[in-house]
Amino acid sequence: MSTTYRRGRTPSLDLVAGNGLIDRRALLGKGIAVAGAMGAAGTVTGAAAEPLKDEQWSLEFGSIMPPVQTASKYEKDVVRSLSNPQGEFRNSHARTPHHLLNGTVTPNGLHFSINHCGVPDIDPAKHKLVIHGMVRQPLEFTLEQLSRYPLVTRMAFVECAGNSAPMFSNQPLQVTAQALHGLVSNAEWTGVRLSTLLDEAGIDPRAKWLIAEGADAQFLDRSIPVKKAYDDALVAIYQNGEHLMPGNGYPMRLLVPGYQGNMNVKFLRRLKAIDQPAYTYFETKNYSQILPGGKTWRFHFLMEVKSFITHPSFGHHLKEPGYYTISGVAYSGAGRIAKVLVSADGGKSWGEAALQAPVLDKAFTRFQMPWRWDGQPAILQSRAWDEAGNVQPLRAEFVAARGETKQPLASPLLFPNQHYNSITSWAVDSKGEIKHVYA
Repeated sequence: MSTTYRRGRTPSLDLVAGNGLIDRRALLGKGIAVAGAMGAAGTVTGAAAEPLKDEQWSLEFGSIMPPVQTASKYEKDVVRSLSNPQGEFRNSHARTPHHLLNGTVTPNGLHFSINHCGVPDIDPAKHKLVIHGMVRQPLEFTLEQLSRYPLVTRMAFVECAGNSAPMFSNQPLQVTAQALHGLVSNAEWTGVRLSTLLDEAGIDPRAKWLIAEGADAQFLDRSIPVKKAYDDALVAIYQNGEHLMPGNGYPMRLLVPGYQGNMNVKFLRRLKAIDQPAYTYFETKNYSQILPGGKTWRFHFLMEVKSFITHPSFGHHLKEPGYYTISGVAYSGAGRIAKVLVSADGGKSWGEAALQAPVLDKAFTRFQMPWRWDGQPAILQSRAWDEAGNVQPLRAEFVAARGETKQPLASPLLFPNQHYNSITSWAVDSKGEIKHVYA
């Protein structure tokens, strides 16, 4: 089925699914088809209609450039949301504002962060990383010594196992993508391959696990498979080209791409080679996946394939019918994203979205879908597949396998469940208002 919107010499736009989803190829023709759709959908003011006005900022000298640049004052709302703004003695969560960002790289100051004992003030000249246990020779590294090694760079997402946990609620919460999915971010990480350091220490072939320990006041520690350490793990010291932010592990952290967030131990100070997992507090009592019936998995490392729409979503408003671009992010701990399908009618029909290049391993992929909204109610959804063949589950099948919970009284955004990766649904009403729904 296809339709043509005419404004001058506009090529036809093919509808690929219900409620106005347009073939993704409309995004590939240097914007010709898209420009035609926008012209047909709303009023476009011609540049030659009247002389361009000289605003005040064009008539005076600007401010002096600061040594460290910050965002424009007009972007004051683009901030992380805090679960502990008063600084009480408890865990603190800072969530990424996905509904206000675009692209795939999360700025350092907006990267999500969870700290169980606050952010330690670590002197990088005194901090040390020790590698010991089942090794031929224990080693000790300062930040300066690590910086001498050949450094490698890779893009990778980091996601808290509790990200999206509000969606375990049996009723959809009316909150933004930041509140639902803000505990995942994507960055360029630079550091030393962990395999290089383990080889230098001479790890015993019988050692199958590492205990990674941080220098925070709780000495957070996790068991890491040696196999993963030799696959793609880094001791990261840079994030998006600059040294790690304090809340993201300064001066060094472990990066285990695709594995749950707290395995990427921040403020890394110790790696001990052992022959069995340590069953620490942070992998048994805390960060355990609770299943229907009260059982838990012993381990659940991998962050499964997932996607969510960021634009439009709760907190946005569609001002008028016409052309829009549905956009979001998809990622998988099992590899690259293979495809993302988008629906505008609550899953009755689907169209394949365009994936922005490059599509990287265990990293955010931005997807886009052209959409002509006719002013009628719509339900927007995305569903992702990865290169290993894993597919993002529908909510009904996810709840059947993982369960759901009533909204807790203490906080609507702190749930005990982990690893939610089902579909997010945004309902658009005839006024352009957007709500979070289960569909």
